[in-house]
Amino acid sequence: LTAPRGWTAGGRLTLRRVGPGQPADFTIYLATPGTRDELCQDVPDGYTSCRNGDRVVLNVARWVKGVPRYGANLATYREYMVNHEVGHRLGHGHERCPGRGRPAPVMQQQTLGLHGCRANPYPYLDGERHTGPSGAFDDPIPPRERGRPG
Repeated sequence: LTAPRGWTAGGRLTLRRVGPGQPADFTIYLATPGTRDELCQDVPDGYTSCRNGDRVVLNVARWVKGVPRYGANLATYREYMVNHEVGHRLGHGHERCPGRGRPAPVMQQQTLGLHGCRANPYPYLDGERHTGPSGAFDDPIPPRERGRPG
């Protein structure tokens, strides 16, 4: 979040980790798919991550496995997960790929597809906020994984 290309790169935002019992603007949870469904209080899919109020909920199944065809390593996907969901908490909506071969905006639903863009975990590139057109693609949510409780 505070990396040179993270949410604080624009200079208008400061983020810091706080300890137990200290006031926080939001909490990041790493949750099982079933707990994700409970915390998100949206359409239960057991696959995606979400932001619900002051909860940033990361799906541990995605944290451990990533997603097929992401086009980058697992560490990069994890950076994307955190930046994307925290981006929602910061008030940013979904964005679409700005053009084939270009880096995906961090607010693109890269978990569900890249649509010609390249995987990108960061909100800032070359010192500028990297965005795409507002909106989301109509990508299906993959079915629950076999052998995993919902």
